[in-house]
Amino acid sequence: MRALFGVVSLLVALAVVGVIAMKQLKAVNHSTSAPSADDTSATAVQPAANVREQSQQMQQRVKDDVARALQQGAARSEEPSQ
Repeated sequence: MRALFGVVSLLVALAVVGVIAMKQLKAVNHSTSAPSADDTSATAVQPAANVREQSQQMQQRVKDDVARALQQGAARSEEPSQ
């Protein structure tokens, strides 16, 4: 009787964890499947025919992002501090 109660309680705990995990996965999938309009223009990767083109696109995007960040940093340093 004691072993049966232990097994049943483990199954109930497993079911609760499973339900919570499914809710979390649905929430994550829902939030990542529909990016906002601002995100799509800045981070969209054009479909490429092969891995080499995808790699080059990602490298170019990183270069552009770094250049933009450096420009923003330079603009901030030129502004007078208050």
